[in-house]
Amino acid sequence: MRFLLDDEQREFARSLDGMLTAAGTPAAVRAWAAGDATPGRALWSRLAEAGVLALAVPERHDGLGPLPLELAVAFTELGRHAVPGPVVETVAAAALLDRLDDSGGSGSGSGSGVKEAAAAWLPQIASGKAVVSLCVPAACGPYALDADAADAVLVVEGDTLRLAETAGPVQPSADPARRLARPLGGTVLARGPEVGAAAAHAAEVAALATAAQSLGLGRALLDRTVEYVKQRTQFGVAIGSFQAVKHRLADTLIALEFARPLLHSAALALAEGAAHASAEIAAAKVTAGEAAYAAARTALQLHGAVGYTEELDLALWIRKARPLRDAWGTPAACRARVLAP
Repeated sequence: MRFLLDDEQREFARSLDGMLTAAGTPAAVRAWAAGDATPGRALWSRLAEAGVLALAVPERHDGLGPLPLELAVAFTELGRHAVPGPVVETVAAAALLDRLDDSGGSGSGSGSGVKEAAAAWLPQIASGKAVVSLCVPAACGPYALDADAADAVLVVEGDTLRLAETAGPVQPSADPARRLARPLGGTVLARGPEVGAAAAHAAEVAALATAAQSLGLGRALLDRTVEYVKQRTQFGVAIGSFQAVKHRLADTLIALEFARPLLHSAALALAEGAAHASAEIAAAKVTAGEAAYAAARTALQLHGAVGYTEELDLALWIRKARPLRDAWGTPAACRARVLAP
């Protein structure tokens, strides 16, 4: 199995990196955390123009996908630049609607409702005109991410899919840019066993995309820390020359590089519909999440007191590591899936 990206995929990653670097994402993240989604929505439009959101939408609904490997490549860059908003949840919602649309809506209470939702929302997701948050309490807890900024909030409870009517107040989060609220009320779009199966598939897509975000986040933290230890001095020399610092950075790099092939293998397994895809996604999720969290701890320690300051953009990345590690599958849950017979 080939784990290296081809030239086209690497160029796609480079183009996204260049675009997001020029976009100045820290300002959009800070605005999003303050409840102003305008800069973030503008950033989403640019991502849509680059084809990122269309990777999760089938061609019959004006998309390019589903293309799990390219999605993993894109979300690695989104994590590297800390792009705000329910990007993972939006592509997971696309996977859910696509799977239900494929099933023909055979369950009781489904049919036209879910097909109309798919026809309405999937093209808008692909074009970046719709931000959709997906809440699957069995996989991600009772809160929807960024419900206050989303155009629609889909909730799956058991075998029932509903379109939430509103959401409760925003709850505190370790990452201020992750605005969590409990979805309330709404209209039932579908019922039946196919809803649960589609939700399980959507949760796997979300776990894969979150793993990719974690990998990109960890690499950004490592790169910024390496640059910092070259400049910070103690006893007249750069602290990057200290053996203990070198070892800490090397351990961080090894953990991140170990996660990369697991992520790509999981994406390929999902694309092929392999029976072991769920276990591979769980392995990638726990490995990338733990590696990113370790990178955040390393960044915080080696930056010293300045790493704690809100004014430093580094804090925007550090505060994402723990929530991403736990989102769409805690380490314990992922390990259990890997070890399941």
